[in-house]
Amino acid sequence: MAFSKMLTVLQNFPDRRLPDVAGAVRQELEKASFAQRVVPGATIAIGVGSRGIANIAAITRAVVDYWKAKGAHPFIFPAMGSHGAGTAEGQADVLAHYGIIEETMGCPIRSSLETVPLGATPEGINTFLDRHAAGSDGIMLIGRVKWHTDFEGRIESGLFKMMAIGLGKWTGAQHYHTHAYKIGLEATIRSIGRKMLETGKILGGLAILEDAYHNTGQVTAVPVEVMEQREEELLALVKSWMGKIPMDLDLLVIDENGKNISGAGMDTKVVNRSVEGGSNLWSVAPRIERVFVRSLSKQSYGNAAGIGMADIVTDRLVDMIDLKSTYINTLTASSPGCGSIPIHFPTDKECMERIATTCGKFDQAQIRIGRIRNTMELTPIVLSENLRSEIEANPLLEIAGPPYDLEFDSVGNLLPIKAAVHERLEASRHVSR
Repeated sequence: MAFSKMLTVLQNFPDRRLPDVAGAVRQELEKASFAQRVVPGATIAIGVGSRGIANIAAITRAVVDYWKAKGAHPFIFPAMGSHGAGTAEGQADVLAHYGIIEETMGCPIRSSLETVPLGATPEGINTFLDRHAAGSDGIMLIGRVKWHTDFEGRIESGLFKMMAIGLGKWTGAQHYHTHAYKIGLEATIRSIGRKMLETGKILGGLAILEDAYHNTGQVTAVPVEVMEQREEELLALVKSWMGKIPMDLDLLVIDENGKNISGAGMDTKVVNRSVEGGSNLWSVAPRIERVFVRSLSKQSYGNAAGIGMADIVTDRLVDMIDLKSTYINTLTASSPGCGSIPIHFPTDKECMERIATTCGKFDQAQIRIGRIRNTMELTPIVLSENLRSEIEANPLLEIAGPPYDLEFDSVGNLLPIKAAVHERLEASRHVSR
């Protein structure tokens, strides 16, 4: 091969990490006075989602401790649609892998796919609520506010989406995505969220915002009275923190795809792809012409939803796919193309050689290459040396060492991104997860 040499580059994003996450949660909840909304001894259902949220176990435990200190009886339930292969046991298992179990949380975990109907919204959308949550005296949500992988709007992923897709479980998720196909996902989320608020069951939510390093940058207690407006404000704020690929690329190599990384397996607004099959649609992202995904995250448990957005993958990724879990998720989300298996070859080297011929350049040395571990971890990033002038012109970027050839092992697979650079990065940021 005659690819350009590579450079390992640090993206020096602002570090907004909270020094005491649990303490910040306690402070926010005390200010919000959620406990004044229920009588002493009330049963509180705490909804927790399934994304790879930093410090989620510590945050959830702090919420549980708050309610117990106020004399309430909290329990946790999975606020998920079709995740965990669409089973109650699978959804409880997802929480367990994040450290959310009875022994660590100090309260019961109640997982069920059963729902109760709440009637129709003004838009004609029948709504559903998790049976355990419906039987409680009040529901509190814990969710990360961030951009959504499927659309752009003033409300995307967050507490409103959790009230819709999460509280509605698999039954609701299937029904809502069908309506979203016609009226749009934002309109669907708002419609169902408002219906949920009308029940009087929702006490409020704890919104989590993460910085570009995936650190917990802010936690905000959101009362029901201002939830819709406040979520719009929080989304605008966190979008301004977003980490990005720093320039246009011909080929982006991604080490792993997975549901723990993004709802679409890879963040569409990082790779500039659409779950509907289009590419380079998002104004917030650079142009990415080709995407090569090397493997599937172990924490995705075989769910390869989103892999259909890649142009090429390895045989070993295909061997890791749990088709049942993947198909349930993609069909429930009305995005069947996301479960399609792309062209695949045995080794990384062969994949890169094959896809390079489709990048529109005769000289391989001119192909603009980037490599990341996943779409949540954008530093360090490996960039081809033919991008040096753009790297040096960007004040957020720092070249961490001399150029080097693409490094493959004896069978033709890429070696890990230089461990020494990871260690340097972690030490400089003093990251604690």
